[in-house]
Amino acid sequence: MVLWPGVVLLAQRIGGSRPGWAVWGGMLTAFGLFARVFHVGIDHLAFQLADLRGVASATSLVGDAYGAYHVMSALNPAIMAGWVVLALGAWRAGVLGPFRAVALGLMAALPIGVLKGTTALSVIALAGLAVASVSLGWQELRAAPRPPARRIAFAVAVIAAMTFVGTLG
Repeated sequence: MVLWPGVVLLAQRIGGSRPGWAVWGGMLTAFGLFARVFHVGIDHLAFQLADLRGVASATSLVGDAYGAYHVMSALNPAIMAGWVVLALGAWRAGVLGPFRAVALGLMAALPIGVLKGTTALSVIALAGLAVASVSLGWQELRAAPRPPARRIAFAVAVIAAMTFVGTLG
């Protein structure tokens, strides 16, 4: 959920010289992120069921429903393809060099779906994302104008209020 601003920023930089790659890479990657948020919601529900109804009941219910069709499954190809298209576009536009572009493309290997645990492959994919994006993000943060302290304080207050209101149900 928090990756979309970085995807938009990267697509914007790609779009300066490769607009087609930027549109398709950004769009597919964003759609893939939406699908992943859906999967995380199901994961959350499964863990809540285990707490509320017991592990055996939750396991039975999730097992019975696992693999059922949902509209977000149409976005599963975007989960993989988006990162590859975005990485190729970043490389072709000269935004990322070949090593960092390949590192970004490794996100396509992150396992897809509900209740996927951490594996060596998922650690490699996420490390690739970090290699590709951390230095780019740091460059952007250093180049951006610094907001006034009152604006930062306001943003922190809004986030705290949203967090509190969100806990009220």
